[in-house]
Amino acid sequence: MENKNDVISIIVPCHNEQEVLPFFLEEVEKVYHEMHKKYNTEFEYIFIDDGSKDKTLELLKGYSKENSRVKYISFSRNFGKEAGMYAGLQHATGDYVVIIDADLQDPPHLMDEMYKTLIETDYDCVASCRVDRKGESKIRSFFAHMFYKVIRKISKVDIVDGARDFRMMTRQMVDSIVSLEEYNRFSKGIFAWVGYKTKWIPFENINRKAGTTKWSFWGLLLYAIDGILAFSTAPLALSAILGIVLCCVAIIMIFVIIAKTLIFGDKVAGWPSTACIICFTSGMSMFCNGIIGLYVSKTYSEVKRRPQYIIKTKNVNKK
Repeated sequence: MENKNDVISIIVPCHNEQEVLPFFLEEVEKVYHEMHKKYNTEFEYIFIDDGSKDKTLELLKGYSKENSRVKYISFSRNFGKEAGMYAGLQHATGDYVVIIDADLQDPPHLMDEMYKTLIETDYDCVASCRVDRKGESKIRSFFAHMFYKVIRKISKVDIVDGARDFRMMTRQMVDSIVSLEEYNRFSKGIFAWVGYKTKWIPFENINRKAGTTKWSFWGLLLYAIDGILAFSTAPLALSAILGIVLCCVAIIMIFVIIAKTLIFGDKVAGWPSTACIICFTSGMSMFCNGIIGLYVSKTYSEVKRRPQYIIKTKNVNKK
């Protein structure tokens, strides 16, 4: 196979990952030496320290002195994984760019297959997806599956069930993603929205090598809501439909009450029924207003034009 001398940038978001970093770097270095020998590729690691409170940054500084391939960007506080990935994409200089988690739930050895696919075919991206969710609670797995079903039905982007952020992309695709400067980012949706040809590699779920997950159930739920708001206006339509339905029901009930009173002489029900109706309609009104409020809040965040992140220290220049 022709040696292309390609550079592969590997973006690794990190938040309190001191326990797993040594294992990760060991594994990814094995892949580097194998791919360098096979394809003559070069790696650059761009670790994003997302406001870690442990010794993550200290370890990264030490690794960068020992290994010229290790670069790091340290945020002034925790800005979230989305900001970390965006920062990595902005600073990546490689011909191909990989996003991978440090917890080793994403198998680094798949990068060989990803790269081979990109150089031998017309694919622009090779992404990974989990075929199962072993090790996760049934409730968490159920809601995850439901999220993918819902977002595929109500949005114009096709997000594969079990899709991971772990993927390798061409420089053209990365430049397209970086050009989208929205503040409220949902990368899984953005990867699909830019529309490049993607091949999916399935793999079985792998538990963390070390450390603990930073994603709680509620954190994932809020992240899912952000994804729906970012790529669908269906909730706004839902609130409008609910309003129309409730108005129709109210009108029908008014005619029913009038008819019963005039024809049968029935007395109009007292305060318990009135209280229930008021509570129900008030609750639906608050629900619909809440949906509108979420969209307004996202718009408010966008128009303020605050930066995605603030860098405190780094040893890599922006592309």
